[in-house]
Amino acid sequence: MFDIVHFLQVVIFLNKNHYISMELHSLSNMAMRYMDNNSHKKLVDSITGTNGWILAFLDQNKDKDVFQKDLEESFGITRSTVSKVVNLMVQKGFIERTDVDYDARLKKLSLTEKAKELIDYMHEDHENMENVLTAGFSEEEKKQIYTYMERMKNNLYGASEDSADCECFPIIKKRGNK
Repeated sequence: MFDIVHFLQVVIFLNKNHYISMELHSLSNMAMRYMDNNSHKKLVDSITGTNGWILAFLDQNKDKDVFQKDLEESFGITRSTVSKVVNLMVQKGFIERTDVDYDARLKKLSLTEKAKELIDYMHEDHENMENVLTAGFSEEEKKQIYTYMERMKNNLYGASEDSADCECFPIIKKRGNK
């Protein structure tokens, strides 16, 4: 098991021998390995990481009409990527496309019963991961971590705006810098 406190000390008290980007990449890899070994992953192995995030997003927004454009903006991914992922998820029986009364061009995305059953497992796994990552942190420290991460994301969004041809973060136009 990794030592998250040490990781955050490195991030916060950065010196010339450490790079935040490398530490974030390392933490992401460790978190993925933890989830692979300590979750219901084997029960929901037909769900890839991106599919899981999309299912969670649809679950969180089940009282709203969600369209492919919403996924593009929320996850910062291109239209073609969203289209491919959604098509595969429809084929696997996780998502349904349905017409909406107010615009014949739009297809609302919603979860199937098969997907709803998996959501319960996903909630449990994410709660467990959150508890492991933030063990020993006060509520104030957790808020501070989110603040740092949000600032880093905004720094990346701002840097990509400086590069006129960059399509790295399509979400920039909606999010803006804070």
